[in-house]
Amino acid sequence: MFATPAFAQTAAGGAAASANILQYMLPVALVALFYFMILRPQQAKIKQHQAMIAGVKRGDTVVLSSGIIGKVTKVEDAEAQVEIASGVNVKVVKSTLSEVRTRGEPAPANDPKS
Repeated sequence: MFATPAFAQTAAGGAAASANILQYMLPVALVALFYFMILRPQQAKIKQHQAMIAGVKRGDTVVLSSGIIGKVTKVEDAEAQVEIASGVNVKVVKSTLSEVRTRGEPAPANDPKS
C-alpha cells in the first residue's frame, strides 16, 4: 500500500539471486558428502573382496559367509571345494567366501592313482 510494486521488486532482486545459489548448494553438498562418506568406501571394500576371491588357492584356510571354517582343496573359476572336516568336502561359490584366514602351502593333489 505504501510502496509501489516496482520499488518492491528492485529491492528484493539482489537477495533472490543469492538465495537461488544457496538453494542449489545444499543438494550438491549433500550428494558430495554421500559419495565420499558412503559410496567410495563401499567400492573400495568390494574391490578388496574381489581381489581376495581371485587370489584364493589350494591350501588356504577360509571362512564362509555362514561362519564355517575350512581348508580349500580345489579351486575352479566360480567355485571352490572346501574341506570342513576330515574327509568332508563341500563345493561352494567363491563369492560366499568372507575371509581368507591363513595362506597355506598348496595341498597335495588328490591323485587317485597313487
